[in-house]
Amino acid sequence: MAIESDVLVIGGGLAGTMAALSAAREGANVRLTSYKQSTLRMATGLVDVLGYVDGEGPVAHPFDAMDRLHAEHPYSVLGESTVRDALSLFDDSVPGYRGGHTDANALVPTHGGTVKPTARYPASVAPGVASAGGDLLLVGFQTVTDFDAPLAASHLEAVGVPFDVDGVTLPFPGDLRDDAKVTRYAQALDEDEEVTGGGRQLGTRKDLAERVKAKLDGHERVGFPALLGEEDHDDVRADLARYLDVPVFEVPMGPPSLPGMRLEDRLFAALDDSGASIDSGNPVVDYEADGDGRVDSVILDRNGNRAPYHADQFVLATGGLVGKGIESDRTGVREPIFDCHVPHPADRYDWFEDGVFDDHEFVRFGVDVGSDLRPRDGEGAVEFDNLRAAGSVVGGYDLAAEKSGAGVSIATGYEAGRRAAEDL
Repeated sequence: MAIESDVLVIGGGLAGTMAALSAAREGANVRLTSYKQSTLRMATGLVDVLGYVDGEGPVAHPFDAMDRLHAEHPYSVLGESTVRDALSLFDDSVPGYRGGHTDANALVPTHGGTVKPTARYPASVAPGVASAGGDLLLVGFQTVTDFDAPLAASHLEAVGVPFDVDGVTLPFPGDLRDDAKVTRYAQALDEDEEVTGGGRQLGTRKDLAERVKAKLDGHERVGFPALLGEEDHDDVRADLARYLDVPVFEVPMGPPSLPGMRLEDRLFAALDDSGASIDSGNPVVDYEADGDGRVDSVILDRNGNRAPYHADQFVLATGGLVGKGIESDRTGVREPIFDCHVPHPADRYDWFEDGVFDDHEFVRFGVDVGSDLRPRDGEGAVEFDNLRAAGSVVGGYDLAAEKSGAGVSIATGYEAGRRAAEDL
């Protein structure tokens, strides 16, 4: 049976969910389809808009710095007002985030001991931003090797943060296995599992607080690796703060990321509230066109069967090279579903430079779009009238060097969804 909708969004990451939310807000009947779990689970949960330009930064005010970007950059193509409108939709749709009160970036401590410029951040991170002030104690756990609290503290001191930072490594309460996943620590705190030892019996939260309190020594706030609960993380942090009598925050970690999982949950909850339909677990493998420059349907592989999904408008938000929304081999670079044009040098040796941190061409690979976000061919002509692209499948920017990936995904997703609904 063919599935029909007004707007079909391909991809369940930040760009895809924002496109679906944007189109649904305009009254469209929206369906989002995704194959695998989104890369949000691998992300920090921070929303970076623009942290560095031409290797310089951190940028204090991202909107003030956008006029320094080249003309092909997605922010330049869309314009500042669109980026602002997109962030407003994010703020309205995703509860529990901070930063919308100001145009300035916040400097957020990370597990590596750097401070990251970011425009939006979870409430669980807020007490740790540099501007909050107060001497800082970082707490790591012996079995969580991804976060070395003393090393992170020394790195923060080295970059010149305006407060004292110390780090301590403690055993986590209870008898968790050395190879326990981060979600297992979160579960122990969520359920406040009982811990027995030393002739006493305490919940995990109280036991952890007592271990930390013995090391507090006048520090005015405490940062833990981002594992302070999955379902009840607000309560976990509130209990720890009450026991310690100082603000408690989480330090964003590498993958798998609980803040990233929480962000994904909030986005999909917003999609449910918007009335959008969600289809997951089946890859889009092909498309059908009507011969008049329009996509008629995309084909999903459902257990070996070709299932057509029809729509009036389509949004491509499948990711970049990492997410497999852009593919490359010895013969070239391509977008695999619609075979949209991806500008790239013909000679593979021009895709990269010699130095690891040099300005590599491949980091900007993606489909070429105009301000309407319709992919264009090698001659600059629109490839399909009713197809738009959003997120890291769009080329023209270096998300890692600029710290702009989430912002571009939100802005292009918002605009692609809005324009798709507008053209119904």
